[in-house]
Amino acid sequence: MNNTKVGHFPPSKRFGLIVHGLILLALAGTSAWGFWNLTREQVGPIFVNFLLVGLIAFAPIPFFGYRAYALLRADYYIDRDSLAIVWGLRVEDIPLTDIEWVRPATDLTSPLILPRFRLPGAVLGTRRHPDVGLVEFIASNSRNIILIATSKRVFAISPKDAGALVRTFARATEMGSLSPAEPVSVYPSFIITQAWENSTARFLWVSGLFLNIGLVAWVGILIPSLGQIPFGFNAFGAPNDLTTSGRLILLPLLSGLLFITGLITGLYFYRWDKTRPLAVIIWVSSAVSALLFLMAVLFLVTTPV
Repeated sequence: MNNTKVGHFPPSKRFGLIVHGLILLALAGTSAWGFWNLTREQVGPIFVNFLLVGLIAFAPIPFFGYRAYALLRADYYIDRDSLAIVWGLRVEDIPLTDIEWVRPATDLTSPLILPRFRLPGAVLGTRRHPDVGLVEFIASNSRNIILIATSKRVFAISPKDAGALVRTFARATEMGSLSPAEPVSVYPSFIITQAWENSTARFLWVSGLFLNIGLVAWVGILIPSLGQIPFGFNAFGAPNDLTTSGRLILLPLLSGLLFITGLITGLYFYRWDKTRPLAVIIWVSSAVSALLFLMAVLFLVTTPV
């Protein structure tokens, strides 16, 4: 966007962040409870049940975590050249000359059909409207929705002060553009595709993935065949007291968590040229950490007791 900003109109965030925060706490607590009980059970049906609880509760955490991050970063900007929508890694920069009209959704003769899966703070997705065609929702709630029409599609946004945005758009249009602007559309998937085209990143992702899969498979084979093992070492280098072999499952779980965290963090830094070396360093660390966890399992199962 041009540096000459006319104004910015953020969406309502507080209630949505609270809802997403509670969901994340509930999922994290359930997952931790499942994994903790998993380490205290012998291999059997109950062991499998706790494993499923931990994995199923953990799986949606990255999804809701990104939704919370996107809402926290969300904003709508208007300057003399364009209107920009920022929602996490999703960026839509629309030249004012490409905008056909801006109006409240209440002006439509037929009500908008909202996305099927929506939460406070995340009204996202596309639906087709009989009057205006394809509508992409990038909003935090279903109140105060403003429609922005272009030749390709209509965007539905939810600034906290919808009336002020409409008035500011009219004023920016009257002021005229300082310089021609180019439309920009950036999707989170574009960052992943761009990073995948980098051979180094691709090698590190695949290496880390297979190391973690191998760790899970190896530990899954070892647990039934082992009775008790020393889980860790004390300050003098001697093995700790013996414990159930089921506790070994913590190692691939921690390794997988670090790998996913490193993958997502690296993608965040990969967006800018100047921080791409940092992204590669993070991905190297993720792959190396998986290798270290493999070595840790080896030391635990071969340590004499």
